[in-house]
Amino acid sequence: MSEAPCQAEETVGLFAGQHVLAELSGVSADLLDDEQFLRHALGEVLTQADATVLEVISKKFDPQGVTVLALLSESHASIHTYPEVGSVFVDVFTCGTRAKPALAVQLLADALGAAHVSTDLVTRGIKEHAA
Repeated sequence: MSEAPCQAEETVGLFAGQHVLAELSGVSADLLDDEQFLRHALGEVLTQADATVLEVISKKFDPQGVTVLALLSESHASIHTYPEVGSVFVDVFTCGTRAKPALAVQLLADALGAAHVSTDLVTRGIKEHAA
């Protein structure tokens, strides 16, 4: 029997989650254009935040910028970099209660050496289960 999207093992059937939307700035342009570093960093911070990473894909753009997407058992995460302004958009959505999307964003900000972090947290699904 396969696990349905947004259902962690200990919260099967829980239609709830947290969606963290972030903007990081003051980041080295070199890091924001390093596709392999970004893939590795995203996978590592998600694992440290108790998310289950299934696959990571990426695309490097010309002349600059990288998009990295992580498919999670708990949902997804993405980063979209803008080296020319030292900034990156980060999106981490996890269902259930095990994974910690806000921690993943903070760990990524630390890994990138971001000077400024702005986040919004959206509680999704059945609100009393998402906290």
